[in-house]
Amino acid sequence: MDNKHVILVGAPMDAGKRRQGCRMGPDAYRVAGLDQALSDLGHQVTDLGDINPDETDTPEHTHLFALPEVIGWTRALSRTAVDTAPKGLPIFMGGDHALSMGTVAGMASHAKQIGRPLFVLWLDAHSDFHTPDSTDSGNLHGTPVAYFTGQSGFDTFPPVPAPVPTDRVGMIGLRSVDPAERARLEQDHAMLADMRSIDEHGIKAPLMAFLDRVRAANGILHVSLDVDFLDPSIAPAVGTTVPGGATEREAHLVMELLHESGLVCSLDLVELNPFLDERGRTAKLMVDLAASLMGRRIFDRPTRSF
Repeated sequence: MDNKHVILVGAPMDAGKRRQGCRMGPDAYRVAGLDQALSDLGHQVTDLGDINPDETDTPEHTHLFALPEVIGWTRALSRTAVDTAPKGLPIFMGGDHALSMGTVAGMASHAKQIGRPLFVLWLDAHSDFHTPDSTDSGNLHGTPVAYFTGQSGFDTFPPVPAPVPTDRVGMIGLRSVDPAERARLEQDHAMLADMRSIDEHGIKAPLMAFLDRVRAANGILHVSLDVDFLDPSIAPAVGTTVPGGATEREAHLVMELLHESGLVCSLDLVELNPFLDERGRTAKLMVDLAASLMGRRIFDRPTRSF
């Protein structure tokens, strides 16, 4: 990954779940210095500002929270991904994880246009493989992977023009997955690395195996980084905390290996809720991880004072 044109896209989406606060995420990344961190690495950085969801005529749903707004965001983000991907490497600053419905669908369309398969690396405590029919909570931030892999039940959503086959999805950091979700993912041959397997074998082995598959297929890779991939002791600013997450060292290793692969084409930064943060520590850590993905080496990390 040589020096690139990095395009920051703010997606202040707070519609994927009932607990509010993620709409403040894009500004928190700006305050934490994401643009400067990437500029310091030699990248050209353009911040497109915050986008807005499309207007829709979808009626509200009795069970699914903020369905019309989620559909509007999906349309707007998919279009933005298609528009920005040919010009550089888009980083979508969220916002809750339902935004990945649009970002991944758009990046998959871009991949189809350039004749290469899209793979998705899902760094998350949760698999987000529910459908509108299977979600008990009605919170749509638990459904994006099912949507962009073309599962049934999304009739009211925009059709996915280039669904990502489930066997092109790799999930690392899992530790809160419903049994039905896990069974379907294993049946469809998704790459699943839960925290037990990481404890036993390390985080490098599953990641490198997945990257080898991307490379062998001449694919490109979209990375979706959820704050709750990280242990809440180092990243408290998320409404879906699950103990036992990745350490700071493990997370930086993942990012540095991704950089070295040269395969990453786009990045989601999701589920940051600054309202729950401690003096900006989670936002700063996410910025540091994005910088590692874009080429900052372990020796170059800044000293932090909180």
